[in-house]
Amino acid sequence: MASTAPPQSEEELKQQIQNGRMIESVEEMTSGYKEALKKPLLVNADIELLSAPVLLKQAMNAPSLDARNAELSTIQDEVGHAYISHRLLRNLGEDTHEFIYERDPHEWRSGYAFELELQDFAEQTVFHAFGDQAGLNLLSDIHENTSYGPWKRALVKVEKEEQFHIRHGRTWFRRLASKSESTKQRLQEAAEWMFPFWLELFGLPDNLKTHTEQFEYKIKGKTNDELRQAWMDEIVPLCEENDIDVPAHYDEEAEEYVLEFDWPVAYDTEERRWRYDDPVSWDDVLDRWREGGPKRDEYIEQIQGMGPVQTQ
Repeated sequence: MASTAPPQSEEELKQQIQNGRMIESVEEMTSGYKEALKKPLLVNADIELLSAPVLLKQAMNAPSLDARNAELSTIQDEVGHAYISHRLLRNLGEDTHEFIYERDPHEWRSGYAFELELQDFAEQTVFHAFGDQAGLNLLSDIHENTSYGPWKRALVKVEKEEQFHIRHGRTWFRRLASKSESTKQRLQEAAEWMFPFWLELFGLPDNLKTHTEQFEYKIKGKTNDELRQAWMDEIVPLCEENDIDVPAHYDEEAEEYVLEFDWPVAYDTEERRWRYDDPVSWDDVLDRWREGGPKRDEYIEQIQGMGPVQTQ
């Protein structure tokens, strides 16, 4: 059985973790491990919590009662997932009341795809089919590889619920693709619009990453590019099966999916479209992320305006 004694140094703990040690409590952590763990927990909490206002409007516009019930159930699940991350952060000694109610919008790390307005149920459907798949790719990697025992166990429930969200999204993706030409065209437009946002969600390309702590402490196992490729392994075939075009295809020689445009590219917030003839740098993308999506401030104000809920 692995020792639970506090490590003497960061390097000692990294070596123990690489040899299979699991961490169960804050007493077993170094300051470096705690900081490496706290960041993805907070990002996950922000993403899950902001899902609620993103999805609510079109949930109420769902085309059937069953679809509305599934949407509202999904929103409830996402808030529950945020609660799990907040509970784990409290176990690390963090003030989650401050995280939720006292941070300014620019301090949230929800991701640009969660700071947009979904204008109809086609966009909502693509959000589920593309976005929940991205979430499952990210969380499945943590579940499989993380050295933090409490998070690994909590993700068993989260994974099952994310799989339900994906099934819901894929079901409606196929339904909309098989309806009238006008409905299918609207799905096509939504897929074209949202595809690059989810590519971005996985973060910077591996060649630009400089921090390795999450791998050294085994908080996660796959790189950003590996996760991005795993996402395309699911999404591009889904689109091809339903005759929906996205700018990516499988390269037999490379044995992977490749993009059909120079990435990253500029995004026109006012016109809600990508300027594929205008490649930009990753510094430009980071500036857009920092500025935030057009609905970020409003969504966060909605969450904070609800007021704190007393928890035990």
